[in-house]
Amino acid sequence: MIGVYQILSASREITMNRRTFLATTAAAAAAATNRRTFLATTAAAAAAATMKAASAATVTPFGQTGAPTRSTGPLPLGPLPGSRYPDSHLESAKPKLSFGPNDFPAFAGTMAVERVATGFRWAEGPVYFPAGRYVLFSDIPNNRIMRFSEDDGHLSVYRQPSMNSNGNTIDREGRLITCEHSGRRVTRTELDGSITIIADKYNGKKLNSPNDAVVTSDGAIWFTDPVYGIGGFYEGIKAEPEQEKHNVYRVDPKSGDIKVVVDDFVEPNGIALSPDEKKLYVIDTGFTDGPDNPSHIRAFNLDVGAGKVSNSKVFAEMPKPSITDGARCDTEGRVWCSVGWGDPNEDGVRCYTPEGDLLGKIHIPETVANLCFGGQQRNRLYICGSTSLYAVYTSVQGAMKP
Repeated sequence: MIGVYQILSASREITMNRRTFLATTAAAAAAATNRRTFLATTAAAAAAATMKAASAATVTPFGQTGAPTRSTGPLPLGPLPGSRYPDSHLESAKPKLSFGPNDFPAFAGTMAVERVATGFRWAEGPVYFPAGRYVLFSDIPNNRIMRFSEDDGHLSVYRQPSMNSNGNTIDREGRLITCEHSGRRVTRTELDGSITIIADKYNGKKLNSPNDAVVTSDGAIWFTDPVYGIGGFYEGIKAEPEQEKHNVYRVDPKSGDIKVVVDDFVEPNGIALSPDEKKLYVIDTGFTDGPDNPSHIRAFNLDVGAGKVSNSKVFAEMPKPSITDGARCDTEGRVWCSVGWGDPNEDGVRCYTPEGDLLGKIHIPETVANLCFGGQQRNRLYICGSTSLYAVYTSVQGAMKP
């Protein structure tokens, strides 16, 4: 028989165990709550960090890339339709009875203007690489650099995206120099394929949209910087210009310093060197910004050692509304330049004496942007004409020094 004391003792023990159970349960619940709070807080922090990282990693596309060009049939390759020796696409500025175009060095006898590649949106900036016997040129809206191999006529993509590259040239070490619209920079492709940024800012502000470049014998890079590549979303990425003026720049080959050499252009465009490097030719296509602006080529006296130009003068006026976009010289100092955007009868190439007198024209059935000499004998003129690449053998040799 259980006594009263035993009953009371058992009751107290049950009460104490209950309190211990409740306390333990409460502690466990609190711990669980804290754990949930910790996990929720950690998850929220992780989500915030992820969102921040994602936001920080957002970048614009590597240039604007046009949709594929659809066509029921490409333009025919080979000599242009109706070609007959002497080729009627060559026109002398001094017409008279003669064997072929009179005194026009584009005439080489049994030759004709040929279309060697087609299918582009806007072909620009050709440069010839003698060691590989190929031409590189930009297809700006399609955001690519194309390669045409002259030995077998093969066409391929050299680089895509190209940052909407425009002008290309080659330095004295055989490296590609490229002006990029959407990159807003000038780059050099090294012999191992890596890319070096030569210039992308001046005075801490972004360049406009580098357009064309040449390299002097000391290794300095001279380039033009209009605003065409940031004016819309077709040939680059639209942006506000940060430079107050549209300049011509020089990059020092040793220090890498960038300085303005000419600052009074409306829209500096194509650029070329005379074969003796005593003249620098720069095209102003300011007419695209207004009818009272220039459409001409300017010539400067060039001092390579000092890195300066002087004595600016208008070398040749273009027949408005046509403009010239690019130029190159032959070994005799004649200036060959593109013509387009105006009278279709003026579309093509013009050739001038070193004094600025017109020698003749090469008629192309498309608006022409730029050109360069190439071929094993440097006597083949490659011409970027809108959707196609053209070529014509001449009786001269290109200076081949950009």
